[in-house]
Amino acid sequence: MARLGGVEQTRTLTPRTAVIWTVLRAELDRRAGERLSVLDVGGGTGGFAVPLAEAGHQVTVVDASPDALAALTRRAAEAGVADRVRATQGDADALAGLVEPAAVDLVLCHSVLEVVDDPEPVTAALAAALRPGGAASVLVAARAAAVLGRAINGQLDAAVALAADPQGTAGGRDTLRRRYDADGAGALLTAAGLVVEEIHGVRVLADLLPAAVADGQPAALLDLECALAAKLPYRDLAAQLHLFARRPA
Repeated sequence: MARLGGVEQTRTLTPRTAVIWTVLRAELDRRAGERLSVLDVGGGTGGFAVPLAEAGHQVTVVDASPDALAALTRRAAEAGVADRVRATQGDADALAGLVEPAAVDLVLCHSVLEVVDDPEPVTAALAAALRPGGAASVLVAARAAAVLGRAINGQLDAAVALAADPQGTAGGRDTLRRRYDADGAGALLTAAGLVVEEIHGVRVLADLLPAAVADGQPAALLDLECALAAKLPYRDLAAQLHLFARRPA
């Protein structure tokens, strides 16, 4: 069992989580000894919430799915942290009415801004929920990887549509409302009053490699993902972009 900045990870880190946990670890280390108030928007079944609660922090998960929140509650109880995890049903679009302003130290908003009706009021609500000096961990779908992935799979029409569409979607059958590049995502957070401190790519190569390679060399793949996460041009080819931002003190 590896320990990540006060967070006990009972599962092996993967290319989907390692970079994010590394950034969160640095923030937890920076505030070592404090019990943080954490808001996890769209946190679902608690993949991040429960480990953070196990580390002693108080976590509120806001999610629209009652099934996901039920699974979260069971997971927290099994981990012995039911008293440190609160489940709140609600849409991210209505976040401003669900959370007290300036009430939390850390906000997680992972894979949410690409599906909400309007990301601008959501990011404004994220920023408003933070205490001065608090931080936000934001994960968004990246446009470049979606274009590249469809082209590699022979879906050239969809790749053209994605590249040309202002929101980075491929039409009516697309499951996402929008995708981002680093500048666009950064500008969204900046407009909400946050200062972007770091941007990393998540799943830079993992989705492009044959399964036999990815599954056969997991440690090497993880090392490579971490090595490339912050380096251009590799960062901007990642399937997702992770932005870490802060509300000015």
